[in-house]
Amino acid sequence: MIPHDFRRPLTIVAAVVAVLSLAAVAAVIAVAFANGVAPAWVTSTALYGLPLAFILMAALVVDSVWARRRQ
Repeated sequence: MIPHDFRRPLTIVAAVVAVLSLAAVAAVIAVAFANGVAPAWVTSTALYGLPLAFILMAALVVDSVWARRRQ
């Protein structure tokens, strides 16, 4: 179970990672549309950031459901 003090910061981190990853996806698409190649760090942010944000949010949701069922 995730301590209550860490839930809010983890939610903020997951949201920031998701927004940055979506911006990286948009940048990769824009560069590809201009017949270019995006830098490796932008591509890796787009590829790995969204799954990381999804896993963090899924863990928070499962923990929240688990905590409510224990009460």
